[in-house]
Amino acid sequence: MKTILLALSFFVLTTITSFASLDIFDEIGNSIRSGDAHTISLYFGNTVDLTIVTQEEVYSKVQAEQILRDFFSKNTPKTFNIIHKGESKEGAKYAIGSLVTTQGVTYRTYFYVKQQGSTAIIQELRFMKE
Repeated sequence: MKTILLALSFFVLTTITSFASLDIFDEIGNSIRSGDAHTISLYFGNTVDLTIVTQEEVYSKVQAEQILRDFFSKNTPKTFNIIHKGESKEGAKYAIGSLVTTQGVTYRTYFYVKQQGSTAIIQELRFMKE
């Protein structure tokens, strides 16, 4: 009986954890789709590795939000779809998506999320022209 209860508890915890990680992908995806730099920045730690086409740098949370806001103002999102989700051996979760702008430019988008305590933090965010 204890074994069944333990297995059931493990299953419930695993399921809840999986749903929680999907929620962050959905929220980030929805924010990219709407060009909402502020909501995306809520998931940044103190610093974030941000790449926009060929401009790659580690920025503070405030700087990264401003750069992202500028990117979205020049590249208004039309559609965004997550193509693939996964998890690295180290436990970082990632998603790969495709952003199409109203200007007709398509960007391959990558974001890597790591759990810090009870908070999910975007470690890296990339927008690369296809």
